[in-house]
Amino acid sequence: MSIRLGYQMPNFSYGVAPRDLFPAVVAQAREAEAAGFDAAFVMDHFYQLPLLGAPEEPMLEAYSALSGLAASTDRIQLSALVTGNTYRNPALTAKTVTTLDVVSRGRAVLGIGAGWFELEHQAYGFDFGTFTERFEKLEEALEIITPMLRGQRSTFDGKWYRTDNAMNEPRVRDDLPILLGGGGEKKTFGLAARFADHLNIICNASEIPRKLEALHQRLDEAGRDPQTLETSFLAFVIVDEDGDRARKTQAEILARIGITDLGALPAENLRNTPADRQFVGTPDEVAEQIQSRVLDHGIDGVIVNLVTNGHEAGTVELAGRTLAPLVHG
Repeated sequence: MSIRLGYQMPNFSYGVAPRDLFPAVVAQAREAEAAGFDAAFVMDHFYQLPLLGAPEEPMLEAYSALSGLAASTDRIQLSALVTGNTYRNPALTAKTVTTLDVVSRGRAVLGIGAGWFELEHQAYGFDFGTFTERFEKLEEALEIITPMLRGQRSTFDGKWYRTDNAMNEPRVRDDLPILLGGGGEKKTFGLAARFADHLNIICNASEIPRKLEALHQRLDEAGRDPQTLETSFLAFVIVDEDGDRARKTQAEILARIGITDLGALPAENLRNTPADRQFVGTPDEVAEQIQSRVLDHGIDGVIVNLVTNGHEAGTVELAGRTLAPLVHG
């Protein structure tokens, strides 16, 4: 597995009727595949997230959508970014992602995390628990899931989960990749060092050097070679051939959260805003920003989303054409 360039679809507010929604999702995945993206991702949420929209905006169930994409694409890898462990029994998660692998003929990736959006848990009746409990659950889940993906039977008796000789058939391979996503320097990075093939680091771009230093500490503690864990960064991209139009779009997004004059913010304050995760402008400008703010620090690749206009024909292709040369050589 290698994901040097991924495309995430976190937004389904396309202004179309529900019956016309999934064709727009398929079109993006196909465009990403043709443009050289390595993987396509959907979020595993039930409500839209606070920084992206209102809770009642459209949100598709992840694995149903991924199965539909598996039948509509040929080469691109498919994953949730990331599966909320708190929503599902771990053995069922292993079965679900393995079935996606069968349906896609070996293109599934298990992206998984501890879960964090409390509103969804309250509304759907899932136990949210404390921060510590969620990571205890994730660790136990990975103890169960990992052998089940590797062709082994799982027997486990933990604080939160248990299995008894759990089988997982059929499989098309015994090396289905595990991707962890998050920014926790102790717990998430520690679990990634033990279990993951890929770590998607979610943070502000200015935090990347510190995050990588912490990751290398966790890898040293686990006795693992850093070269065996691929890394990526989740980037919010607003790219347009007209750079002024891209910057206007960014200004409109930031204004919704009270940032009305980005240029007036001191650099220290800017690093604490969503703008520090955004890469905005013409293709050349975005490419330079991704290179200098992300890749030059030692991150292997990027997973991008195009929240504002990814559903518009040609936008994903433009992003792929802009970024693929940076990560694919």
